[in-house]
Amino acid sequence: MTPFHARRSDDRAQAHTLEAFVAAILLVAGLTFALQATAVTPLSASTSNQHIENQQRAVATDLLETSAANGDLHEAVLYWDPVDGRFAGVPEGFDEHVHGGPPNAFGEALDRTFLDRRIAFNVYVDAHPSTSSRGEPMVNMGRPSDNAVSATRTVSVTDDTTLTAPGFEGTTLADVAPDPDGGTAGPEFYAPDVDDGPTYNTLEVRIVVWRM
Repeated sequence: MTPFHARRSDDRAQAHTLEAFVAAILLVAGLTFALQATAVTPLSASTSNQHIENQQRAVATDLLETSAANGDLHEAVLYWDPVDGRFAGVPEGFDEHVHGGPPNAFGEALDRTFLDRRIAFNVYVDAHPSTSSRGEPMVNMGRPSDNAVSATRTVSVTDDTTLTAPGFEGTTLADVAPDPDGGTAGPEFYAPDVDDGPTYNTLEVRIVVWRM
């Protein structure tokens, strides 16, 4: 075979190899597209939603644990204005925070973790025995969706624990304990004193989160 014919044979072989390579790429691309087109089924969508919910629950749990460990959660449950009868810093005309977390370290953590990622949240603080069906609302950003998840963490407070709201830093819980007989003795805390000893109450903080 002459060099010219050998070169033509090599060119044809390379062309066939290139064609086979391109065909393989097209085949893989077609299969990938087909898999993606058929991947969104009711089952896979449900599995994806469950995965997102599990992630949000884990994040909410971690936030509560971290806030409890560094003292931010303890500060937040005591950020109460006993004169107004609501958490301090709530906008005028509202009973709880509605646009995000309260103006303290716990609120900043809530906003950074959820609000900045377009995840809404409600926060409730429930006393023992329970004072209402949902607890005292700290944050109420609306009605949770059907895919909302929640996480809880308890915080114990004592009789000599002081409030953290501006202007009430020297006020102890014993000073603003609600009248056990239901009378109105003046400014009050949202949770009752349930122990004759130094323990005042054990509060349960509950975060409910959902995608906006």
